[in-house]
Parts: sequence; structure tokens; C-alpha cells
Amino acid sequence: MAAPLSGCGLQPMYGGGASSGVAQGLAVVDVPAIPGRDGWLVRKALRDRLGVANSGRGETTPQYRLDVRLDDSLEALGVLNDDTISRERRILRARYQLIDLATGEILLDATAGSDAGIDVVSSEYATIAAEQTALENLARDVAGRMTTRIALTLRERERSNERASESGAQ
Repeated sequence: MAAPLSGCGLQPMYGGGASSGVAQGLAVVDVPAIPGRDGWLVRKALRDRLGVANSGRGETTPQYRLDVRLDDSLEALGVLNDDTISRERRILRARYQLIDLATGEILLDATAGSDAGIDVVSSEYATIAAEQTALENLARDVAGRMTTRIALTLRERERSNERASESGAQ
């Protein structure tokens, strides 16, 4: 059953575990501070995802920098007859760039986003808690999307370097 899959060109993203080129590339991405509570949450989620490959090793010198700008908004969706809001939508969007620190080249310039619906209830505390929980979940989701795109970019860069090395050796 594995033989047909190998022929289709599909390969695991992190083939080789923590020693793979992608995992090592993720481990050397620096994520500078991002303003605001939403920025703190996204940065924490990014560092958790990117740093997984770096666990158990000493400090590494960053090779890439990830610049992130966030847009967090809350909008009313459901408005009742008495003009009270019954449902909100929280939207978190990130514009990010992955920069090679050695060359200054922008390797990736992309956006990621996610949104969540929130029921507005009579308890203000419960509504605020739901808004905060939604932000925490959105931060993890956006960080996951960003990490996947970064991993794909690094994998493609690794493949390009391998092809260049092979053609240079011939």
C-alpha cells in the first residue's frame, strides 16, 4: 500500500523529524514582539509551534525573522428589534513576512485569518469571557495557518537548494 503513495510525489512535511530541513528551519525563525493582547497571543502560539523543533537544544541563532501585523475586529451580526446585539463575529487577520536575515530577502509575504461567532447573552461577564476565549482560539488557528505556510516555503527553498546543488555537481 505504501508503494503507490511513494510514486505520487507526496512526502511528509516533517520527514526526518526534528533533524529535517523544515523542522530546523522553523526552529531558527525569530518572532519579534507583536503589539496588543492579540499580538501576545499570536506570538506565543507561533513560538510554541515553531519552537517544537528546537526543544532539547540550546539557543540557536535566528536565520529568519517573521514580521506580523494584526487586525482584530469585533462586529455585530444579529440585532434584535430593540436594537440589542444578539450575536457577534470576531475576526483576526494577520499580514506577515518571512525575511532571510542573511540576505534581507522576503521569502514569504502572505495573510492568514480566521473568525468566530459569539452569542451575546444577558450576562456581560459571560459575553466578555466568550470574546476572550474566541480571541485565544483564533490566535492559535491563525498561528497554525502561518506555520504551515512558513513550513511549505522553507521546504520549497530546501528543494530548490538541493536541485541547485545536484545540477552544480553534474
